[in-house]
Amino acid sequence: MHLDALFPFDTKLSAIPELARAAEKTGFSAVWMAETTHNPFLPAVLVAEHTKKLQFGTGIAVSFARSPAVMAHAAWDLASYSSGRFMLGMGTQVKAHIERRFGMPWPESPVDKLREQIVTLRAFWKHWQSGERLNHRGDYYKISLTSPFFRPEPIEHPHIPILIAGVNTGLAKLSGEMADGFVVHPFHSPAYLKDVLLPAIRKGEEARQGSDKDTQIMVNAFAVTNKKERAYARQQLSFYASTPSYRKVLAIHGWQEVGEQLSALAARKRWDEMPNLISDEMLETFATVATEADLPSALNERYAAFATRLALYSPFVPNERPAFWNRLTSSFNH
Repeated sequence: MHLDALFPFDTKLSAIPELARAAEKTGFSAVWMAETTHNPFLPAVLVAEHTKKLQFGTGIAVSFARSPAVMAHAAWDLASYSSGRFMLGMGTQVKAHIERRFGMPWPESPVDKLREQIVTLRAFWKHWQSGERLNHRGDYYKISLTSPFFRPEPIEHPHIPILIAGVNTGLAKLSGEMADGFVVHPFHSPAYLKDVLLPAIRKGEEARQGSDKDTQIMVNAFAVTNKKERAYARQQLSFYASTPSYRKVLAIHGWQEVGEQLSALAARKRWDEMPNLISDEMLETFATVATEADLPSALNERYAAFATRLALYSPFVPNERPAFWNRLTSSFNH
């Protein structure tokens, strides 16, 4: 199981080079850039430029806010510039954000649109690498116009891993069917991962034609080792649990009513009251609670049977808790 790092969501672009070099020196296997305060492809360029071996990816890029052509070009350039170290993490986001934050239409079938985006991305890459004719005609995209003027050169590492992020079974199944990996949302429990998401991924793999490749599982995980992290986890869990489309994660544990209460508080913008509804039992269900010394073994016990990659939902900051991070990377990335 590889240990990856998340960058702080509010990191300025000018700080990315130092952060990337520190992550590589600390021994992380990869770093991931979220689409929060930045377009995630921009810091990715800086990571490619200022590291030598560190893998990196968008964690995630909101795919419904972009055309496949735009994503294909960005991923192609990053794969070329980094000698194949880039991974394209894609996610749909939820309807309210797509319509009201990005000003884009929400599709009738999110799973079908994401499937078509992946097909279209790979059609571009095949066209650029081997000259295969570009002629995609689907329900959401019709792309056939091309000329040498707009066609990038072939690259040394043309296979760009695609990972799909999701909470529910539709996208989990699609990842097994179409993608190289599935990014597990931090709002999960081992039971939900084992009993709901993994069976859906395996079902998707059965539908994949001509491949017996296992889908890699990238887990974002809450870890609680002190009071500050306990408060942070409660706050974040209350926010995620208030999202109606994530209600199934609560349902498997019989906590649907808590989700409804959180949604009502969120609708009234009573954010400060929401963490109080996350009980100790819920916290220990959705987060790994351990001492710093015991955290590596606790994470292994919780995730080793499922995950190929793991990132704590505690952003990595250089010179902050160096002994903690060094202990973790030495426990996972040999």
